[in-house]
Amino acid sequence: MKRIGFLTGLFLGLVSLPMMAQMDASIKLNEVMTQNESSLIDEYGARNAWVEIANISHSTYNIRGMYLTTDRSVLDKQMSVPERVKRMSQIPSGDVRTNLSGRQLIVFHLNSRPSEGTLHLSVPVESNKPLWIGLYNGNATQLIDSVSVPVLEKDQSYARIANNGTAADWEVKSADRVTPCIQNQTVVSESKVEKFKREDPYGFGMALMAMGIVFFCLALLWIFFTLFGMFMRHQEMAKKVINQQPIKPITKTVEKTIEVGHKTGVILKDGFDSKGIDREVYMAVIGMALKQYEDDVHDVESGIITIKSKETGWDDEYQQMTHFHEPMLPTTHQAPRIPTGPELK
Repeated sequence: MKRIGFLTGLFLGLVSLPMMAQMDASIKLNEVMTQNESSLIDEYGARNAWVEIANISHSTYNIRGMYLTTDRSVLDKQMSVPERVKRMSQIPSGDVRTNLSGRQLIVFHLNSRPSEGTLHLSVPVESNKPLWIGLYNGNATQLIDSVSVPVLEKDQSYARIANNGTAADWEVKSADRVTPCIQNQTVVSESKVEKFKREDPYGFGMALMAMGIVFFCLALLWIFFTLFGMFMRHQEMAKKVINQQPIKPITKTVEKTIEVGHKTGVILKDGFDSKGIDREVYMAVIGMALKQYEDDVHDVESGIITIKSKETGWDDEYQQMTHFHEPMLPTTHQAPRIPTGPELK
């Protein structure tokens, strides 16, 4: 019978160990304040540094008998349990507030005297130095949770964001966001208008914002119209250049280049006597002259210009001024004889 009782007790002890470890993992350090100037006040009217512990599970768990410490030397695994206990402060029993129900929080005052109450611990805290704080189980052998706290300003706190133990899930909270005994992740129903009124009660920010928007819009308009004016001026200048400057000089240059090239080719072909004029041009000119001669376009006289009289307005004026001039006899010119074919030879 004794043997059966021993085996039963051993079995129950082995089964309870994982359950206790799981329950311990539900207890977390949740928020820490090292410089309490205007935050939480204890029942004696004093403001001390404090630490908040949370039960993140939905089951009830009593944290009495656990240990809190800010001495890193307890991390030495070779240290004996009695020596480690000397460097820790134990959470006393006999207070119903240490029996944390699901999602419940509890705050302990640090740098205090345990004689002042169950929630007062003698854990030392130096506000001007970074702080390490650890939570051990009731046997002072297992580290349940720990956090390294940076140097904080007055009334700032270092709080958990999520329900796990990584350092990245902690943040520094300003004095107006500190939440002792309240869940850190809270939903604020404050509207944007109310928040703006709270942060800018005298309207200076609103005035600066309005003037900034106006000047920004004016600057955009100035840039737009400046660029648009430059574009239009370039367009007008381009039209003038296209319509006036390049076409005529370029056309004349091309024509002159063609003419000079043609004359150069003729000179190279027929010599300098031709002066760059094609034989075809001479032939065309002679042909046109002969055609005009056959059509009786030119005068029949050779080297004599025949002037035929024509009635003009000057005749009347001349008739009125005849008493000032001697009468002029008409002069006739005999047209020279046109040589015949044999004489041309």
